[in-house]
Amino acid sequence: MEEHAVLIVGSGFAGLGMAIRLKQAGVGDFVVLEQADDVGGTWRDNHYPGCACDVESLLYSYSFEPWPSWTRDFAPQAEILEYLRHCATKYGVRRHIRFGARVTRAAWDEQAAFWTVETSDGRRFRARAIVSGCGPLSRPSLPDIPGLASFEGHVFHSARWDHDVPLEGKRVAVVGTGASGVQIIPQLAPKAARLTVYQRTAPWIMPKPDAPIPAWKRALYGRAPWTQWLTRHRIYWTRELLAAGFVVEPRIMKLGEAFVRRHLARNVQDPVLREKLTPSYTMGCKRIVPTNDYLPAIQRDNVELVTDGIAEVRARSIVTRDGTERPVDALVLATGFEAAEQCAPFEVRGRGGRTLDEAWREGADAYLGTTVAGFPNAFLLIGPNTGLGHSSMIVMIESQIAYVLDALRTMKEEGLASVDVLPEVQRAYNARIAERLKGTVWMSGCMSWYLTRTGKNTTLWPGFTVEYRLRTRRFDAKSYDRVRLGETMRRPGPQLASVAQAVSS
Repeated sequence: MEEHAVLIVGSGFAGLGMAIRLKQAGVGDFVVLEQADDVGGTWRDNHYPGCACDVESLLYSYSFEPWPSWTRDFAPQAEILEYLRHCATKYGVRRHIRFGARVTRAAWDEQAAFWTVETSDGRRFRARAIVSGCGPLSRPSLPDIPGLASFEGHVFHSARWDHDVPLEGKRVAVVGTGASGVQIIPQLAPKAARLTVYQRTAPWIMPKPDAPIPAWKRALYGRAPWTQWLTRHRIYWTRELLAAGFVVEPRIMKLGEAFVRRHLARNVQDPVLREKLTPSYTMGCKRIVPTNDYLPAIQRDNVELVTDGIAEVRARSIVTRDGTERPVDALVLATGFEAAEQCAPFEVRGRGGRTLDEAWREGADAYLGTTVAGFPNAFLLIGPNTGLGHSSMIVMIESQIAYVLDALRTMKEEGLASVDVLPEVQRAYNARIAERLKGTVWMSGCMSWYLTRTGKNTTLWPGFTVEYRLRTRRFDAKSYDRVRLGETMRRPGPQLASVAQAVSS
């Protein structure tokens, strides 16, 4: 059994960022468990045609590792994955990663004040603290369509793209017009003999201010990093202002709606198609999709936008509720992820053997989206209600990492074996979150992946990122039940040595 002070699950932006920051804080006794054979998380798994970020590259990157090599304002998937690989190598964390280690179980030992973690290949690990960087976009959402299992052609989810399937000259169907679908469709339209797009709800489509970053600017960023720092902060504060329409006064979004309607009128001449493309809910209630090539693609002669619901899938066709049957050779499910219906990515047992899924039976919640009562020394990155509709998730991730580091520093300085958020603190916090969410655009009447099946918003942060950054600057120890070393431990194990000095310096 391997023993470490800290165990991290996942090596995407969250897990890798946590590992790098631990390294920078002088903590070398940690391990990262990664189920795949490479780092990257979401940006490793999602490699469908057209995959790219909808937040500017300079902001969708670590603040401590600016990268002058971005070639576009909005980076494509391959560049983001290259960036994460670069970070893993530069900061020397690869030697801490155990690839092919899919975590199956984590259990809290009350007496020893340690977590025991098991992987699918039979390995066991022991750690004082665990940090989950699995993220909410790791479980593809598969639609419940009658007959889907009987389809005899090629079928795959956008997050499990099969590049070996030839789609050129085929009759292809894409189910879903969300963020991934809108990126995929323009890539398939010129290749497919016939492309049928099945839309449940029209997305609000904004022009994407994307362009290549010229060589001279990349050179400037490399030679004068402060110029990139200034640009990053301009982007950050511009996006921060957008939150007003999401969380302060949803009526502000009417300005955006008017702009999008004019954009559709200028770019879609067919009134019937334009009506299909026009959303009927408040802008921002579902994810806003920036794109420049979707509208031209959806108007191609070989492309059909279908808004009648799917009744069933047959061996080689799809039948809609109006009775129309359309032949299909390949079916792409661009149906998103199980983000709102959060559950533990593996079995997690805390105090008294209670599982995290049991704790989240009424819907996932956590204190600051980071800690859950009854699960001492366990920290979540991109936990419940930390998602954003207006800015970069890297801002939230780095805020949480700072909070976790300060928690570890506090444990070391005060000689603590464990910290466990007080249930009443967590309840009060989430009651306030629920109250604040009531007035946001996300609760204005649409059904989105932000909400659970019962209508609870478990995904989004109802405020500005600057507020969250301020709330997570320091670990608020008084909100936690703290147990000192020696009070419950049967024997000593790996400690959080060096955290205090390194983090505070």
